[in-house]
Amino acid sequence: MLWHNQVRSHGTGSGPRQASTALLFGVLILGVIGVGAVWLGSCAKGPDSDAEFVGLASRYIDGMLARSPVWATSLGDHRFDSELPDLSLAGIEEEIAFNGAYHDSLALIDVGRLSQDNVIDHAILREHIESSLFRATELREYQWNPLIYNPGDAIYSLLARDYAPLEERLASVRDRLEKLPEMLATARANLDNPPVIFTETAISQNPGTINLVMDGLQDYLEQAPHLKSSFVRPRARAIAALDEYGRWLEEDLLPRSQGDFRIGADLYRKKLRFSLSSDLTPKEILERAEQDLAETRRQLRIVAEPLFREYFTDAQALSELSDQEVIGSVLARLAQDRPNDETIVPQAESDLALLTEFVRERDLVRVPDEPVGLIVMPEHQRGLYIGYCDSPGPLEADGETFYAIAPTPVDWDEERKESFYKEYNDYMLQNLTIHEAMPGHYLQLAHANQFQGSTPLRAILGSGTFIEGWATYAEQLMVEAGWGGPQVQMQQLKMRLRLIINSIIDQKIHAGDMTEQEALDLMMIQGFQEEGEAAGKWRRAALTSTQLSTYYVGNIEINDLRRDWEAKVGERYDHRLFHDRLLSYGSPPPKFVRELMGL
Repeated sequence: MLWHNQVRSHGTGSGPRQASTALLFGVLILGVIGVGAVWLGSCAKGPDSDAEFVGLASRYIDGMLARSPVWATSLGDHRFDSELPDLSLAGIEEEIAFNGAYHDSLALIDVGRLSQDNVIDHAILREHIESSLFRATELREYQWNPLIYNPGDAIYSLLARDYAPLEERLASVRDRLEKLPEMLATARANLDNPPVIFTETAISQNPGTINLVMDGLQDYLEQAPHLKSSFVRPRARAIAALDEYGRWLEEDLLPRSQGDFRIGADLYRKKLRFSLSSDLTPKEILERAEQDLAETRRQLRIVAEPLFREYFTDAQALSELSDQEVIGSVLARLAQDRPNDETIVPQAESDLALLTEFVRERDLVRVPDEPVGLIVMPEHQRGLYIGYCDSPGPLEADGETFYAIAPTPVDWDEERKESFYKEYNDYMLQNLTIHEAMPGHYLQLAHANQFQGSTPLRAILGSGTFIEGWATYAEQLMVEAGWGGPQVQMQQLKMRLRLIINSIIDQKIHAGDMTEQEALDLMMIQGFQEEGEAAGKWRRAALTSTQLSTYYVGNIEINDLRRDWEAKVGERYDHRLFHDRLLSYGSPPPKFVRELMGL
């Protein structure tokens, strides 16, 4: 479960390739002379450091989005809707030079003369630039991650929202289809020895992209029949290129996909620092997670005991039963109340309406007026997540938020479907809707989109740690306020076990040598997860190093903020005032929210 728009925003930085030393040095020098000199001269002249920073940040954003057209589309900047990212060697070298020049220029600004908001935005921009350089020169996913070349989102993002007349959006689709074969040719040139799990996932996603171009696009063309003829050639070439790419993935790349999906302790430590923007070290995160795992299981036992007595009247004395027996039995009973492929969407819609009314009645936080619509997750995006919140880009006017749920794939057998819906039973579905929509991602991102700073940096570079931290905190908040009774509280605590375990396996897999069986045992025994959920999480952990840690670290940092705020204001503490203030700063990392709140 995640917030979709912001996650996609990291795609641009994941593709750069390290150039040869001599060529890269020359490009960097040219970048500093040809680009940096403009910023250096500007920074040296202006007496107002705030104005200098705002100007530099604005120019950086323009250049960054021009190089990241699919991300720009998702953010609501439609100047580059006809383009695809340049992931060629030349494009990667330009990306390195671009970020290197701005990094030097940013360092010349006198931070001590900036306003508090701009001091924070300066730090956010510096971290983003350093992250982009790290991804380009050290992580180098372009070599081993075929998922960054999936063009499905580049097409889907133009169709999903009515931000412009259909004819205009279709013209951009046509232009991107024209460029699609070149992008896939770049993938074939760049990719070498990926981990097998990445290639297998790319193979499984490619048919969904083909279906999007073949069938998904057709519904839109029927609404603009006069454009059909102009699509014949680019559409046919795109489908042919995708077919060829799929064969290449299976017949060429897959047999030589022998790379290690573990990024290793050194890269993990560096990537985690950029992913979290937290002062916590990996060691501190792991120690705290292992302590919280034991404490959360203790809380689960307390909540489970009354339900155990209710459901199992002829049960043994509870003192004779282990935590595993009591908690596991209650969770198994709750899993009997579950949706199916036909009922999950209307059930989630009903839950969303009830949750919205509950938040308003309890006055927990200001509820936005912007609409949220529930949709079935597009096929080309499936394979990693059960659900996500796709908020309108912060640069989009009057956009709609989508809460997407992935039904079970058509090729699953009945046993696998049953396992899935045991995990996402009626009570867990409520918890999911809290997390993704109300008062989770949808509500928080709607608040964030209303933040007006001197630059749009906080909106564009939203912190996954803060965003996921709020959504997991929202689950706790609703239970605390009385939503759903002990049944939902059981699922919320089970979800807390999940986010804790997420951070443990994330670190132990990528910075250690945790095996698949060890991870499955931890998730299924300590976390009470269904086998299908645990197997899917292993796959996701392998594919998305450091992202799984954002949930737990964000959660503990948001909870720490509330604890310290309550201590500061004492009896004057009020849920609504605290939450509205917490959400009023956009989506900066929690460590900066702490500073803004005077904690």
